[in-house]
Amino acid sequence: MKKCLVTLLLASCIGPTFAQKELLVLEQWKLDKQRAPTLYSLLCQRAFSQLEERSRQINEMKSASDWKKRQGTVKEILEEAIGGFPARTPLNAVVTEVLEHDGVKIEKLYFESAPGYFVTAGLFMPASFTGKLPAIVYCSGHSANGFRSDVYQKAIFNYAKKGFAVLAFDPVGQGERKQFLDAKKKSLMGPTHEHSYPGSQVFASGVSPARYFIWDGIRAIDYLESRREIDIQRVGITGRSGGGTQAAYIAALDERVLAAAPECYITTFDKLLRSIGPQDAEQNFIGSIAKGFDIPDLIEMRAPRPTMLITTQNDFFSIQGARDVYREAAGAFNALGGKENLTMVEDEAGHASTVKNREAAYAFFQKHLSNPGSPAEVPVRILPEEALYVTREGNAYISLGGKTLLEAHVSLMPKAGQKKSVDPAKAVARLASAPGSAPLAQIMYSGKISKEGYTIEKYLIGGKDTPMTPLLWLKPQGNAPRGACLLVDENGKSEAAKPGGLADRLVREGHDVIIPDLSGYGELANVGLPGGDAQIDGVSLNLWYLGLLTDKPLLSFRLEEMQRVVSFIRKQVSENAGIALIGNGSLATDALHLGVIQPNAFKKIVLLNPLASFSSIWEEPGYKTRFIPSALPNAGYDLPDLVRALHGEKALLMAPRTAADHELEPAKRKQYQASVGDAAIVWEADIEAIITRLK
Repeated sequence: MKKCLVTLLLASCIGPTFAQKELLVLEQWKLDKQRAPTLYSLLCQRAFSQLEERSRQINEMKSASDWKKRQGTVKEILEEAIGGFPARTPLNAVVTEVLEHDGVKIEKLYFESAPGYFVTAGLFMPASFTGKLPAIVYCSGHSANGFRSDVYQKAIFNYAKKGFAVLAFDPVGQGERKQFLDAKKKSLMGPTHEHSYPGSQVFASGVSPARYFIWDGIRAIDYLESRREIDIQRVGITGRSGGGTQAAYIAALDERVLAAAPECYITTFDKLLRSIGPQDAEQNFIGSIAKGFDIPDLIEMRAPRPTMLITTQNDFFSIQGARDVYREAAGAFNALGGKENLTMVEDEAGHASTVKNREAAYAFFQKHLSNPGSPAEVPVRILPEEALYVTREGNAYISLGGKTLLEAHVSLMPKAGQKKSVDPAKAVARLASAPGSAPLAQIMYSGKISKEGYTIEKYLIGGKDTPMTPLLWLKPQGNAPRGACLLVDENGKSEAAKPGGLADRLVREGHDVIIPDLSGYGELANVGLPGGDAQIDGVSLNLWYLGLLTDKPLLSFRLEEMQRVVSFIRKQVSENAGIALIGNGSLATDALHLGVIQPNAFKKIVLLNPLASFSSIWEEPGYKTRFIPSALPNAGYDLPDLVRALHGEKALLMAPRTAADHELEPAKRKQYQASVGDAAIVWEADIEAIITRLK
């Protein structure tokens, strides 16, 4: 059997090739291609509706009690999305070296924000001082070298020269906390991917990865509190870009932060989604927009404590959004008696730090942390990156060992993803329209291609105000029809229809084979996205994040699309037609969910190379991102539960995979077989077994 599969795969590679363009459908319907809604646009519409409801509530708020109640509500939303913080454990702080440079004393140090989870940092203080120092926690943006970048050093040294202590720490994935290294100890990923690759695993388990970015900052303040030189009553926080995100989060959730000045981040979700879209993993909270949260809430939670928005007019974080935030937040500060404590500074620049903005920040902290002096920026001598390394190797994982973000998460959340069990069929039913309620409004026949032994008909189908679904219908010639097969393939319809592949074999055996491109695949891959900094291995994790924000999983859209395809098949053949359902690769997850939603629609279900379990996503450090768009945080069930719900006799699982795209180890096969009940399993991919199953 294995030899047969290899022969077929070789045939698909060296046999006559399809002109790929002839299998495209949307190209013919140019207006529909331009105007058809995409997953991104539909999710944005959902977000805008949710944000409008939030705005309505905000507009009704007048009194101090209204705003205090709102602050409590937002805190509950964030705490639920974060999943609670870890327990405070000993910091076990170690100072590895002390040096003096340009009138500033620098202590290079690390601490454990959680057991075995090391945070590298530098404490910068005036070389000489009397009394206790006001302190600033400095959060780095997405610089590969963390707080050691020239522009960050310029600000840090200026603060220290002006009489502040500055604790600058490396976010995970940056500076000395780079997690993904090659054999030569060089980075395999940039900072945003260092965040989003493991961050998506944390999301998949039901927790927002922002939890750990915030916790590092809270523990940094704990460290300051342990130092006799620091006046913990005078603590501020600032940071730019991703550091602005962290600063805003930490300042909103830790009341020890007296003054906060997030830079080049604050905007509104409305303006963010209309411009650059959702950003990397830690900049999103599960279900937050759906529950009434918007970025302005981070500022309003601080009212009436001193807060400055530092912005630039040409930033990709929309300045209009920042102005909207300032106007809205002013209502909270006015009501709570801190009108003068909310300020905003703008400069004409892109996504950058400017002298004007830095000097405004110096003046802000000098005022509110009671440390008067000149805000004028002074020249500083920048240190080489290596001079600020805390560890000998310049990487905490090499020098200290310790846990990566994923390892820390798994150790701190041993029951991550294991929620209270639910009825899988009922839980899945909530993901999509009830059968028959996803109407098929349009059918556009788009031509026919004749091949040896069969024909290929092209269609474009859709509902009202939904993405249009391009599909191919392979019809046998001369053989008595053996029934219809719906094939959803992660490689897209054009690839799935190649000679020598599964569809080709099925149609030659007498089956009608219908292959759609579902949203996110084939002709509909990454359509309509504004960009995104979490495109990893061709997968738009940013789009998945938007689904999380709005509580609308991407899987739910594809379920409705597949339901319309089933309606289309029945309309073309018979309302009572028996249909076989085949899902390949990552879309096997979608096919499995469809089979549970419409249990009577399919006579047989075959899952080829399926993901074995959702839990595998956060159990496999080297997982494949292509499994993410079908992942469901907080589902309350795992994929084997759904297989059992199918009443296993109709299901065949072929070559189930881990999230790292590996075969299940022999030692785990018996356990997996028990978890899926009566479903048949073939441990290796074998087209002949599928053909036999469908006869």
